[in-house]
Amino acid sequence: MVTITGTVGSSGKYLVTGMPVASKAHTPLTITFENNSGGTNLGLWAGSESDFEKGSAGIQLSDSGGPGFTFLTIIDAADLNGKVLYVQREVGSGDSQFTINIG
Repeated sequence: MVTITGTVGSSGKYLVTGMPVASKAHTPLTITFENNSGGTNLGLWAGSESDFEKGSAGIQLSDSGGPGFTFLTIIDAADLNGKVLYVQREVGSGDSQFTINIG
């Protein structure tokens, strides 16, 4: 399992993967996502690099509640092939800390 923590700052978005996912394997991938900051909502997304740069929607993998809520996504790893993972702020304006676990 890999744990990633980060903060969505003033840009309203955070790039999780430095390059597109390269997986053609049809295997279940589990992802947990948690927003650790009150007063904001975050979304975990998979999309093109252009989607990330524009702040537009790709495939929403998870949405956040407030602190203490962890949401589970189970997806076929091949569905993420060629996409980057990113977090976008959906509600609020303050910095928002998050935790992602991928396994």
